Amino acid sequence: MSRVHDALRKAEQLLESTLPPNGKDGPASALAEGEGHSLVVAEENSAPAEVAPPLEVPPPPAPVSISAKLSAPSGVARSEIRDLQVDWRNFLTRCKTIPFRPAPEAHLINMERPHEVPGEEFRSLRTRLNHMQSQQDLHAIVVTSASPAEGKTFTAINLALAQAQLEAPVLIADLDLRRPVVHNMFQCERSPGFSDFLLAERKLEDCVRRIEGTNLYFMPAGTQVRNPLELLNMRQVKYSIDAFRKVFNWVILDTPPLLFSADANLLATLTDGTLIVVRIGSTTYDSVIRAMQSLCENNVLGIVANGARAGELYSKYTYYYTKTEGEEADVEAPVDEEEE
Repeated sequence: MSRVHDALRKAEQLLESTLPPNGKDGPASALAEGEGHSLVVAEENSAPAEVAPPLEVPPPPAPVSISAKLSAPSGVARSEIRDLQVDWRNFLTRCKTIPFRPAPEAHLINMERPHEVPGEEFRSLRTRLNHMQSQQDLHAIVVTSASPAEGKTFTAINLALAQAQLEAPVLIADLDLRRPVVHNMFQCERSPGFSDFLLAERKLEDCVRRIEGTNLYFMPAGTQVRNPLELLNMRQVKYSIDAFRKVFNWVILDTPPLLFSADANLLATLTDGTLIVVRIGSTTYDSVIRAMQSLCENNVLGIVANGARAGELYSKYTYYYTKTEGEEADVEAPVDEEEE
């Protein structure tokens, strides 16, 4: 009973100390003037505890230098910086010149024999495109087909050769990174090329060659990559094509078929127009419709028919051209250089 009595006395004393008879603040003065066990009692009666001292706030960390982060970018970032440092004004003079040695199976037009039938056909195509260029902003085009083995590479190279017979420089770029064959037509190396430039492994002037004796410049596909479509989605591709349009009168891109990959579809959105090559007797109407529907933009300039018979083409020009005595007629129809 004595313990209960002592506890009641302590509670009474604490209650009296909280009253402000002398103008003192109750709980604060009790904690300041009470006995040593007052803290225990206050804890039992849910009295306010002592105010903790303010915490020391540590100083903020030193700011990180942004320039330090940019000084060591990844490989892709290096290519962005290198793209911006291309000296476009003197770019053409720094390109390597290679001899014009077309492969026998390429069936390229002979610039020394301008009256041959295939050459006339491509000059006719050149005239139509140049007329369209005079009416709209048309400098970069995609040459593709619905399916393989329809003659898209054959058409792209010969169109570029026909355009290069004029004064302005022309670029043909092999952007079929999955199955490039343009370098085989010119019998030169595949790399360095476009993929090496995008990955910042080589300078642009190292990736472009000039065909000797012409105004034609050629950029091969470059080193083989595992993700061609992801590579073509890089910002540098659009930047490069836009810059090429200011340097070359025509930029002709050879791309994969429309129905077998999305590469040509993507590149068509970055250029001014698309030429679709069909092969007479091989390409179906349904495949052409599906190929055109696969394009994101309706920028089809026209359809090029490939694979006509030699007699059908030759009959158009017999009235104007005659072969000299003893000269053997050598007229060949365009033959596709691709294989299934």
